[in-house]
Amino acid sequence: MNAPAANPPDTPQARGPLGHLRVLDLTQFLSGPYATQILGDLGAEVIKVEAPEGDMTRRLPPYFVGEDSAYYLSVNRNKKSLAVDLKSEAGRALVRDLARACDVVVENFRPGVLDRLGLSYAQLSAEKPDLVWCSISGFGQDGPYRDRPAYDMIVQAMSGGMSLTGDEDGPSVRSGIPLGDIAAGMYGVIGILAALADRDRSGRGRAVDIAMLDCQIAMLSYQAAYFLASGHVPGRQGRGHDSIPTYRAFSCADGADVVITANTERMWQALCGVLGRPELADDPRFSVNARRYENRLALWEIVEAAFLTRPAVEWVEALVAAEIPAAAVNTLDRSLSDPHVRHRGMVLEAEGPGGEVLRVAGNPVKFVGEAEPPTQFPPRLGADEDYVLARMLQLPAERIAALRAAGVIGRRGTDVGQAGSHRTGAA
Repeated sequence: MNAPAANPPDTPQARGPLGHLRVLDLTQFLSGPYATQILGDLGAEVIKVEAPEGDMTRRLPPYFVGEDSAYYLSVNRNKKSLAVDLKSEAGRALVRDLARACDVVVENFRPGVLDRLGLSYAQLSAEKPDLVWCSISGFGQDGPYRDRPAYDMIVQAMSGGMSLTGDEDGPSVRSGIPLGDIAAGMYGVIGILAALADRDRSGRGRAVDIAMLDCQIAMLSYQAAYFLASGHVPGRQGRGHDSIPTYRAFSCADGADVVITANTERMWQALCGVLGRPELADDPRFSVNARRYENRLALWEIVEAAFLTRPAVEWVEALVAAEIPAAAVNTLDRSLSDPHVRHRGMVLEAEGPGGEVLRVAGNPVKFVGEAEPPTQFPPRLGADEDYVLARMLQLPAERIAALRAAGVIGRRGTDVGQAGSHRTGAA
């Protein structure tokens, strides 16, 4: 049976289910930091190692809270930060020491980079066989595209997902949220937790290989199954579902949109009543879903005309009362102030070292009967140098001072000021 890394963290996060674990975070941008933030939200102690200049997203405009960008702050809470120069042998030796003190390593370098630095899974697991490793990259650790650079929109395009998004007769559209990055981070956590479960049984670690493109292909779900079963290439989905005509957005009198999901016969009949068109339930063109699909253009024209007679808020109230799933299409100011969203703790607040207040989207994983631990403000670059080096690695003060003097540790050149950027005490 494997023992966790020595000296598990004694912090408020230790109350979480992963409070006995320590994670070495060698990631930047979005996919990797999102994965390690999930682990931190679940209680793991996360040590984020950054270049002396910091994660590039710390300086990403346009919005800043204190000295760091809102982008960086959105995916780096509940972590500690150490700035290390990996171009130096002393810096690489420091990372090897940190890996030995951790249970999990997460990285999102391009394949081959860590091999050249002497920091690959093969090299580090030789010293620590129970190490769990997760690599997140655009195309994975093998295959013909292995060495290509990739970003969120690239894999959205390559997967075919963008060909399904947008108006039926319009251009391809990127998802408004970074699905390529977010999905890779989530699948990375799934792989890590599976490897940890196996480690409890076998005593040995595993390397998890996550490709952003793989994740997008997996998320094609039934669309991939439809094509593989029929050979029919689906087009852009527009405002609705490709096989359920009353699973769709409709415009209302106030210009807002309402989404409905009347996907059973009971719901269809109830919808006819709410719309004030009960005769539609007996119309042979719309008698069952298959007929509604065949006659969907005529159906949409009739339903849209009905929705245009009242504002969205009135329609949602009437539809929900009839037990028809419905919602207005919210803008973020509405969704993030929704009383249910606030009740569920999905907007978190944390105070920074300068008194600045950060507000970000919360952790959706809730444990019944347990309060969520306090949110730790994302760390300033190198803020936890003394904790990591003196307490975790137990380096003497003279050694730490020498590393700092040599430029192996510590921040440098990290002015985040940007022309045209917006700074605030809250986000």
